[in-house]
Amino acid sequence: MKRNYILRVTVLAAFLISHFSLLISSAQTLNVKVGNVTYQFPASQTGDMTYADGSTLTIMGKTFSLADISGMTVDDTKVTDNLVEITYNGTSATVTVAGNVAQYVTPTLNGAYVSITQSNTDAVDNDEITYQLSGTSTDGQFALSGSYKCTVSLAGVDLTCTTGAAINITNGKRIQLSAKNGTTNTLTDCANGSQKACLYSKGQLQMQGKGTLNVVGNTKHGIKSGDYITVKNLTLNITKAAGDGINCEEFFQMKSGTVTISGVGDDGIQCDLGGTTSTGETADHEDEDSGNVYLEGGTLKVTVTAAASKGVKADGDMKVSDGDITVTTSGNGAYDSDEQDAKGCCGLKADGNMTISGGTLTLKSTGTGGKCIKADNVLTISGGNISATATGSQYKYSSSITASPKAIKGGTKTAVSNAPGGGGGRPGGGGRDNTQYTYTGGIVITGGTIYAKSTNHEAIESKATLSISGGYVYAEAGDDAINSASDFTITGGYVMGNSSGNDGLDANGNFYIKGGNVFAVASRQPEVGIDANTEGGYKLYITGGNVAAIGGLENNSSLSGVTSKSVSYSKGSWYTLKSGSTTAFSFKVPSNNSMGSSMTICAPSTPTATSQSSAPSGTTIWNGYGVITTD
Repeated sequence: MKRNYILRVTVLAAFLISHFSLLISSAQTLNVKVGNVTYQFPASQTGDMTYADGSTLTIMGKTFSLADISGMTVDDTKVTDNLVEITYNGTSATVTVAGNVAQYVTPTLNGAYVSITQSNTDAVDNDEITYQLSGTSTDGQFALSGSYKCTVSLAGVDLTCTTGAAINITNGKRIQLSAKNGTTNTLTDCANGSQKACLYSKGQLQMQGKGTLNVVGNTKHGIKSGDYITVKNLTLNITKAAGDGINCEEFFQMKSGTVTISGVGDDGIQCDLGGTTSTGETADHEDEDSGNVYLEGGTLKVTVTAAASKGVKADGDMKVSDGDITVTTSGNGAYDSDEQDAKGCCGLKADGNMTISGGTLTLKSTGTGGKCIKADNVLTISGGNISATATGSQYKYSSSITASPKAIKGGTKTAVSNAPGGGGGRPGGGGRDNTQYTYTGGIVITGGTIYAKSTNHEAIESKATLSISGGYVYAEAGDDAINSASDFTITGGYVMGNSSGNDGLDANGNFYIKGGNVFAVASRQPEVGIDANTEGGYKLYITGGNVAAIGGLENNSSLSGVTSKSVSYSKGSWYTLKSGSTTAFSFKVPSNNSMGSSMTICAPSTPTATSQSSAPSGTTIWNGYGVITTD
């Protein structure tokens, strides 16, 4: 053994003596191989190479035991500083480490299972370490530990792990995960494991690059971060996840790229609050822990099928400012034992506020109790193009615990007491509801184009107040087309409520129309086009705007500053509503099976509704039932 050791030292010394002048003169690279790991030292950087006790060799701060070195060569390989390359080849892998970071990187290999411990300052030569993965293995893994920021670059890797996560990063700092341009990368984890995700990062995960990443999560989530996740440019396909497609804490932000999520057992994207107290949104999201979701661009397509699952779920607020977003839910409702309540699926769900200011949103829900958009606090729509369709029926856990499908819902109504003598209190019904309620949040619409349809229940429902001051709103429902649990106010915009089974527009509090252009369609009496809860002591007030209401107005309505009259109508016919000589809008009467017997029109000046044989020229609104014309 001693003889072999002496021989190794002698051979190594001879190698260095014979190659040192060549190394210096030709600016080549010294390759030191330890098993399947190769360390590459450029001649221009090596400096002095130091022996210690004849048993170790130190190059650029990296100390090798001579007994571990399996080979040394010199060639003209070009070395990229800060780069660690991991190449998978079936049941094995090789690691190549740039010399300038060799002292900070400790690789351990077991077949195709590569584990790296990183220990260094935040930056090396003004840059961070990049780990580049390529090749294929059906039984391998990439694991990374440490406490410094770094980049993981996917350069055409197809990696399946049979024992846990395909990529398992326990480094708690920011990780930039990038798919290189033009590459396709696939990660698959094992089934019945204990891992949290196929791709797991303990720290912040910034996902980017112009390549493609496919993720298959067989045990729990597809992608999980113990901190925030951002997505930019990347094409990300999550084709399977036993749990959520993407699960993170603190906040989720999609800036651009294409994300497609399907085959999941729970939510598409779920963002939770990391701690116990929200910081709210912070400047540049610095140190933010809000549970917020930010959808700012790109293409997002989510399909979920599990009971009561969510397409995109925010523990805090949700802000949609741009992007092409398509969410389809088909799961049925379910009973939530923790909250002791019935829950349905939802396309976009925020436990706090939701703001939609831009983007194209296509949302569909087909399961029992399903909703397309739901905010527990305030839902504000100021822009964007929204299509929300809920076709499911009511989910019924018991006679008193149910979940009704809605296209759009905002706010929360909570019963706090129930005095005797109540009689239902439903607008149009008999008796007064003496239950005391608290109202939180509501719906505020100031712009945008909205199409909302619910086949069996309300299309747009606020569990508190509802305010519309702008935009183009079309709602179609088998129940009230648009309903508020408290006051309902219209001051601007173009609003149509088309109901085939109840009121067109309904308020369980006072209803105020102060401006705007309104077309309401109700089913047969006793339902009305525009309803306020007179049984509860409330009233409909019209002080402005242009109104056409099939089924008429609520009894004892208060009209001030407008003139109204009742006129006849024909199904399927077009009419132009004028206030005096000024055209307000043109509208087509639906051909619903059940409709009110007459139509009431209101305007600031003498109102008229002139019939015409076809749609006039102009801007089409209200799903084809309206046209904005100019005189």
